Amino acid sequence: AVSGRSSLAEWHVRGSYFEACNCEAICPCRSVGGRPGGPSSFGECFGTLSWHIHHGHADGIDLSDLRTVMSLRYFDRVQPSTPWEVVLYVDQSADARQHAAIADIFLGRAGGTVARLYGPAIGEVLAVRPARITVEHTAPRKRIGVVGYLNVDAEGAASKPGDVQCGIPGFDHPGTELYGDALLSTDPALRWEVRGRRNAAFTTDFDYRSDT
Repeated sequence: AVSGRSSLAEWHVRGSYFEACNCEAICPCRSVGGRPGGPSSFGECFGTLSWHIHHGHADGIDLSDLRTVMSLRYFDRVQPSTPWEVVLYVDQSADARQHAAIADIFLGRAGGTVARLYGPAIGEVLAVRPARITVEHTAPRKRIGVVGYLNVDAEGAASKPGDVQCGIPGFDHPGTELYGDALLSTDPALRWEVRGRRNAAFTTDFDYRSDT
């Protein structure tokens, strides 16, 4: 994904972050108390990541109060882990320039923080879709909704605040592990579901920027 370089020169996005995956809480890929993480719970990891940009810009384009969501799957039952398969959903209220900037930033094509943190893990981008996105990152019950595609819910802390770190928002942005109780993707490009058990979820903030 990072091989298709973006023309964006200067950008900065920051806001709130929430994710959930099929692993058991606390997700074993995360760092707890400074200890390094490891392989996923079941050898196949799937789930969704969400970012609410509270303040953001890219080459003079305002990105504030826009949302983006990434659905992903990879396998680490074989080593090295397979590259991520992803679908990126971009807030349907974004215009064409905002849509392109968000896609370039969050797929790692614009370099900077994302290219250092998780961009190299992205393999095949199955789709980039405009979508009606709703996120709830602040209430006790966290939610991600992508109309027609995704439904994610989590509530109840599985860690103390600030005890858990995740490489996607960055280990310098510690947060709280949660218990997920809904995890479903019906997107034909990337389907997955957790049934009958609780799963891992995580909430924190993020601050990504270009290298300039």
